[in-house]
Amino acid sequence: MAFELPALPYDYEALQPYMSKETLEYHHDKHHKAYVDNGNKLAAEAGMGDLSVEEVVKQSFGKNAGLFNNAAQHYNHIHFWKWMKKGGGGNKLPAALQKAFDSDLGGYDKFKADFVAAGTTQFGSGWAWVSVKDGKLAISKTPNGENPLVHGASPILGVDVWEHSYYIDYRNARPKYLEAFVDSLINWDHVLELYEKAK
Repeated sequence: MAFELPALPYDYEALQPYMSKETLEYHHDKHHKAYVDNGNKLAAEAGMGDLSVEEVVKQSFGKNAGLFNNAAQHYNHIHFWKWMKKGGGGNKLPAALQKAFDSDLGGYDKFKADFVAAGTTQFGSGWAWVSVKDGKLAISKTPNGENPLVHGASPILGVDVWEHSYYIDYRNARPKYLEAFVDSLINWDHVLELYEKAK
């Protein structure tokens, strides 16, 4: 199943002022497109061209670094675009999510502090995550394109902390970007959809 670059689920201006049109144009049209193009080429060479992106990620982890990096980044970004929306973020979570955040993550405020801390302390490029593992929510961080799929977990929320995700808008102020993501961008409906699937 060839990788395809998905269209953004909103227009390039939709996430301003928290994420600029310029950031989305570079990040989606150049960076994500490169993961798709390179991933397709490497998946075909590895005989994995017919597999789903999740399967390619799991099967290439620890065995084929080039393919893994591109496939994992493609998987991460398919969701990253959907994890944001105009007028998103904030502490009005769907009831089922609120309940899980309260019981597993110590409530919204603690989630926000821990999630921002995970993203801030990820050295170099990487991601911060909320995943379902063994039926419970957990916050984690991973380097580069790595994601919770390869650690037996199902990611339900992730934020990209590679510099191309925030440098145009925030320069080196990564914590400011992470706070804006949580406060003003998260699409809780997509998080809920993935949470219900993961359970």
